[in-house]
Amino acid sequence: MKSDAKSAQSATFRDKVATVDQKGHRIWLFPQKPKGKLYNWRTYLSFFYVAVFFILPWLKVDDHPIFLVNILERRFILFGQIFWPQDFFIFALGMIVFIVFIALFTVVFGRVFCGWVCPQTVFGELIFRKIEFFFEGDAAQQRMLQAAPWNGNKIMRKSGKWAVGWIFSFTIANGFLAYIIGIDDLLKIMTEAPSKHIGGLLSISMFSTVFFFVHIWMREQVCTLICPFGRMQGALLDKDSIIVAYDYKRGDPRGKFHKNEERSIGDCIDCGACVRVCPTGIDIRNGTQLECVNCTACIDACNHMMDSVGLPRGLVRYDSENAIAIKQPHLFTWRMKGYTTVMCILLGVLVWLLASRTDVGITVLRTPGQLYQEQPNHTISNLYNYKVLNKTFHQKEVTLRPENFKGTITLVGEEKIIIPKDGATAGTMFIYLDSTDVTKRKTQLKIGMYEGDKKIKTITTNFLGPFSGS
Repeated sequence: MKSDAKSAQSATFRDKVATVDQKGHRIWLFPQKPKGKLYNWRTYLSFFYVAVFFILPWLKVDDHPIFLVNILERRFILFGQIFWPQDFFIFALGMIVFIVFIALFTVVFGRVFCGWVCPQTVFGELIFRKIEFFFEGDAAQQRMLQAAPWNGNKIMRKSGKWAVGWIFSFTIANGFLAYIIGIDDLLKIMTEAPSKHIGGLLSISMFSTVFFFVHIWMREQVCTLICPFGRMQGALLDKDSIIVAYDYKRGDPRGKFHKNEERSIGDCIDCGACVRVCPTGIDIRNGTQLECVNCTACIDACNHMMDSVGLPRGLVRYDSENAIAIKQPHLFTWRMKGYTTVMCILLGVLVWLLASRTDVGITVLRTPGQLYQEQPNHTISNLYNYKVLNKTFHQKEVTLRPENFKGTITLVGEEKIIIPKDGATAGTMFIYLDSTDVTKRKTQLKIGMYEGDKKIKTITTNFLGPFSGS
């Protein structure tokens, strides 16, 4: 009877979020400082991610940043290649590939992205959590400080944490800004008088404050209540997905450990170490939950306790539900094969689009409101507007030549089209055709764009004539 009551009580974890009480009030979490092999690896990777984050804006190709996401000027540079709004469909496809990749990764490996790669976790655990431990101490000291009245000690510790946290937020915000405006413009803003950049300074300060608020106050609420990934994993995970799991076959029934005993129950000593280190406040022994971000803190904590009492490690580990329940080896299921196939197809299309992308883009449109013009020597002309975009860091000279018609192309005021590096040029031109070649109202023309003798691409446009039929 007692066992049934305990089982019913433990089952209620699925009826609520670990950080919200029955009245809807937030339950503040004070996780213990994790330690262990996996935590060390996550720390090393986090240092690497943060180093890459701050170093990338300084890397340049042809004196241009290797990465730039200038939303304000609609100018993007990835791996040294310039992308303009006309290339947005490539970005859209790239995002679809990224989402499918994360979905596939979740199907196979669970929420590893959240615990090991996600910026919310990286910045939160590597920087802000360590700031909190430095100023307020470990979990027990943080609880005592939270409950203490606002005396000088509490004000000093809280103010120190907030001040250092905001300084780091401001530094990280400037790191993000370097990806938007470029490191040169950022350094210019930093070295010039603040009065010249009041608007920018206010904007970056507001972003820093929001970033600070997310990591100091919201913390695990972002992963639990805001990020959709927790809900997505319910649809993506299956019993063959590799997740952070508790081996209930080995661990239950649980019971306290007594020195020199011959253990006749499960290996779980019911110490609660896995719960105390969890940054989202869950009990991994209850099974997979939407709050779990696969940070592996519970694995390190459990392994430490197993070592302390002389029991085998791996009571909490990376494994699949089927591997624990029926000792089934990991399988590459049809679901995984389907995601992999879709991802490979999308990746192939993306690679083809990138490979076939030309360095120069051009649009040729008939001038609005203009009809055909009858010219001397039995010729007919149409007036066109053109716009040419240079997607490289070098000046380009191009010419336009007829492809499927006998006629001439005359630029207005120019002999060649000269496009500045990383820029665009526009102009007007006439196309002349012999009247005997114009046999219908609209004639489709193909125009070749050449750089020297090298053909870059073919443009298709329509030529308007005086005839309504053939």
